Amino acid sequence: MNNNFGIAVHGGAGTILRSLMTPEKEALYIKGLQEAIDAGHKILISGGSSVDAVEAAVMVLENFPLFNAGKGAVFTNKGTHEMDASIMDGKTLEAGAVSGISNVQNPVALARLIKDKSGHVFLCGSEAETFAKLMQLPFQPDDYFYEEGRYKQWQEVKDSDGYQLDHTVNSGEGKKFGTVGAVALDLHGNIAAATSTGGMTNKRFGRVGDSPMIGAGTYANNHTCAVSCTGHGEYFIRAVVAYDISCLMEYKGYTLKQACDYVVKDKLVKLGGEGGLIAIDKSGNIELPFNSEGMYRAYKKGNTDAVVKIYED
Repeated sequence: MNNNFGIAVHGGAGTILRSLMTPEKEALYIKGLQEAIDAGHKILISGGSSVDAVEAAVMVLENFPLFNAGKGAVFTNKGTHEMDASIMDGKTLEAGAVSGISNVQNPVALARLIKDKSGHVFLCGSEAETFAKLMQLPFQPDDYFYEEGRYKQWQEVKDSDGYQLDHTVNSGEGKKFGTVGAVALDLHGNIAAATSTGGMTNKRFGRVGDSPMIGAGTYANNHTCAVSCTGHGEYFIRAVVAYDISCLMEYKGYTLKQACDYVVKDKLVKLGGEGGLIAIDKSGNIELPFNSEGMYRAYKKGNTDAVVKIYED
């Protein structure tokens, strides 16, 4: 048995400023992150798998309207919601991913079923929804995904060609890259990662970011680490961020910290990519680097108290 077990979660990165955050809203964000950590940790401490733990943690965040995933997904250019998610098992390298789906209550649960039951890795759009119905996953009507702040964000940009990276200064949010994710190491020494997102406000043409892309936004390998990213997805795809961190550990002998710092604070910065990630290695080391002004994040190692943070401090 492995006593280095642990879990980390994130709820997005970006320009998250204390000056724009009300104490009430800050308390809600912290509550959401804490609940997600608790859900995953409960599974780990009872001997459950890291895959179960990351799925459970991400489902909590998807059900929490302040985060841009599931219930809190942002509006597309057409006023709809298109959600993406992925999950990966570090023990087997099996993965499931889905993009461009609507009305599925928990996209991460669909990604898990794609991994376990479909015989494929990546499904998209209405056919993926058909598979979700076949698997009897819960669906929700459009109004379940309606959140006033998200609607106002969309109203500000809907008649332009612009899109928003889940931000509006008026709502006291700053600029955020809205994604949620979790990484975990279980008592058996297996690691896993999962990521889920509602994408960009006012996105068009079926745009897909890094969150459902294995190797870009999500990756897990027992020999190295598990990674879940949040940021400006186009850059994370081009830099194959999640897999790059694993590769630096596997082929160059970098520590988790060295790999994370190089990719997030050097390589991405040079490309112009803003964001961050959470990662855990096979020894239970946890890194939560970001090159933006904040990242909603939390982690818990073994039976120690959870650490929950928002700003760079």
